[in-house]
This record gives sequence, structure tokens and C-alpha cells, in this order.
Amino acid sequence: MARSTYSVTQAQSQLPQLLRQAERGAVVGIARRDETVAYLLSREYLEAIVETMEILANPAAQKAIADHRAGRTQFLPLSALDADE
Repeated sequence: MARSTYSVTQAQSQLPQLLRQAERGAVVGIARRDETVAYLLSREYLEAIVETMEILANPAAQKAIADHRAGRTQFLPLSALDADE
């Protein structure tokens, strides 16, 4: 994922181009006085970040992740679903 940083003035004058970069997956930083104060990123990337945060905030999901890492998870083939019918 490419990262670029632009000053506020540059970002204002190049906004359509920066939006296209963000849509293609780049994270575009916007800086004021040499400090990054904002980012432009695609909706898809932001949704992925939010989904990850929701999973990490869910105790049941955290337990499932810990169980998997500890080797306590059993995976079954999809055909096992048909056996329930």
C-alpha cells in the first residue's frame, strides 16, 4: 500500500487526484506544518479497519481466536452440514 503525504495546500489543489489514489488503495496523508493531521483512504479500507476493531472488541471472537492459536479448534468439511438434515 503506497503512502504519500501532501501539505494542506497541495491536497486542496489536487483533491480529485488524491481521491483516485485512495480509491486504488493508497493511504494519503495530509500535513499541516510538517505534522500529519489527516488521512484519505478508501471506504473499503476503512470498513476493513472497523470490522477488525469490532472483532477485537468482541470477547467471544477473542476466545475463538485464542482457541484457534492454541490448537483447540476443530474444522469440519462443509459436507458435515448435510449430515444434520
